[in-house]
Amino acid sequence: MVTSSLIKIEDVAFVRFRAPDLSEMDAFLADFGFPERHVAGGRLYARGAGPSPFVHVTEQGEPGFAGLGLRAATVDDLHVLAKAEGVEVQPLEAPGGGHVVVLADPDGHRVEVVAGQTPAAELPLPTRPPWNGAAGRKRLRATKRTGEGAHVVRLGHCVLNVSDFRASERWWKERFGFITSDEIALTPEFSIGAFLRCDRGDTPTDHHTLFLVQSPRGPGFNHAAFEVADIDDLMAGHDRLKAAGRTQEWGVGRHILGSQVFDYWRDPWGHTLEHWTDGDLFTASDPSNTATLQDLMAVQWGPAAPPTMG
Repeated sequence: MVTSSLIKIEDVAFVRFRAPDLSEMDAFLADFGFPERHVAGGRLYARGAGPSPFVHVTEQGEPGFAGLGLRAATVDDLHVLAKAEGVEVQPLEAPGGGHVVVLADPDGHRVEVVAGQTPAAELPLPTRPPWNGAAGRKRLRATKRTGEGAHVVRLGHCVLNVSDFRASERWWKERFGFITSDEIALTPEFSIGAFLRCDRGDTPTDHHTLFLVQSPRGPGFNHAAFEVADIDDLMAGHDRLKAAGRTQEWGVGRHILGSQVFDYWRDPWGHTLEHWTDGDLFTASDPSNTATLQDLMAVQWGPAAPPTMG
């Protein structure tokens, strides 16, 4: 299913937050598994092991969500978007440089579309011996050790609460080319949200880069999800966060929609961040599906969703 839109983004790029204490946020991000963090221009930037110059940024201020970044393929795409929206392409004053177009979605969420960033040098991930399973045993005459803590690789998706799902869906699809993977229908006539993936043609992409959900709590940030090295990494991260006295919200479990193994935690100001691994991948030609609220909230294995996730 190929969509018609102003541009087609390649991926989510970063999330922005505000917090009153950057050093406290830095300590949490270290426990969460961001390998490199630094302050520049009064903002705390954190990167994963992948090529993105940063995937999480915090500015000092009253706690809150400050915006979502998307990555376009080229700076030319930014000019197409800027002309259609009546805004300017500006230099991106952040690690990696590049350029940015700043928009606001129907609920006022800040949306930064970036291109031309200089990639960061990728960082090594743990090298672990293979798994031994009933179907095959590849680890012979060797022990398995997982290490301590998670290793964040990249930002995988962001979830936004919206006031009008159909209006928001139209806005995001018309500008960025998102494709529906699974739409959440309460009745045949009324849907409350959808998991949206990037349109990258024949290149497989995550089941969802953005999830929009019409929430009775009103519009706002729901959570951001960061991919880690593998399930051993996720479990090691779980143990480190637990030992550090951090606040867990939900996990460990495996979702139905998207299939990923998940573990949700809250930062010191209540923003929900997820560790995930082993998610589904689809191309633009794969069909869109309709799912239920039960599909959304249930798990294949793991604890039931807490009320805070409802």
